[in-house]
Amino acid sequence: MNLKQLEAFVKVARERNFSKAAKDLFLTQPTVSAHIASLEKELNVRLFVRNTKEVELSEDGEKLFSYAQQMVELEKQIEAEFDKSRKESSSLIKIAASTVPAQYLLPEVLACFGRFYPHIQLKVMETDSIRVIEQVAENRVDIGFTGTMTEKRECVYLPFYEDELVLIVPNKEKYRVYARQEQGLEWIKQENLLLREEGSGTRTEAEKKLKKMGLEKQDLHIKASIGNTETIKRLVSGGAGISILSKLAVKDKVDTQEVLSIPLEGQEGKRSIHLVYNKQFKLSKPARDLLYTVQDIYCGAEQHKAEVLHEIKKIGG
Repeated sequence: MNLKQLEAFVKVARERNFSKAAKDLFLTQPTVSAHIASLEKELNVRLFVRNTKEVELSEDGEKLFSYAQQMVELEKQIEAEFDKSRKESSSLIKIAASTVPAQYLLPEVLACFGRFYPHIQLKVMETDSIRVIEQVAENRVDIGFTGTMTEKRECVYLPFYEDELVLIVPNKEKYRVYARQEQGLEWIKQENLLLREEGSGTRTEAEKKLKKMGLEKQDLHIKASIGNTETIKRLVSGGAGISILSKLAVKDKVDTQEVLSIPLEGQEGKRSIHLVYNKQFKLSKPARDLLYTVQDIYCGAEQHKAEVLHEIKKIGG
């Protein structure tokens, strides 16, 4: 006994006609008759009383009809529920992004993507870089955008934007003098340092770069750890301390001369913003289309663009 047989049985019982039932089910009449015959043989009963014009349920047929209707209806409910889930999952992209990409890079990407794919829903979560990577590794989101990398075997990182960390200071004479000098950044040790919170990609990269410059964490006066870049910018412009932040994130305050931007020594300030995905799970077509959008907007250099495109094609399987 299977659902196809029960479906044929229910349809014949309702239509009281094998030909009409076959037409509604897009089957041949012999196929429908075979389904009914199989049921009768398995249950060892006659399910229909046949006459010249139509068929009627037998007493045993009446008993089976009640159960068969429920089973056919339940099958439809199951199919509808999973079809709904498939449609929702295929038209929804879940994204996790750290502060810099979420606030300064993704708006252009998502606006462009929305114009070309208006039917796709986007669910964006802003959090710190470490949490972004965890969400990707646990397959809780489709794509992540992060300012740092950690060793997760299941994660693949695609650099798509070159950012720079800079030292920002109040626009005061003392700091203007420091900015003009070329004797290093040892003076940082005497200043109140306002950093992003632990787990932030900006914080992680800033500490790495300070260490490379010979400035150990224990030598610094870290006055506060703050979870909001805009708050740090306002504090620095008000004279509460100095900070190391994304050049992209502080451009507005630098342009209005509310703060000064001082490059870190050499190339120490450079860092890549990465797109990250889980290689253990195949990305949906909408998610791959989003990757193409990122590539089109930000991967300007042809060599780099070709490398990213190659990785995206690999994702498609």
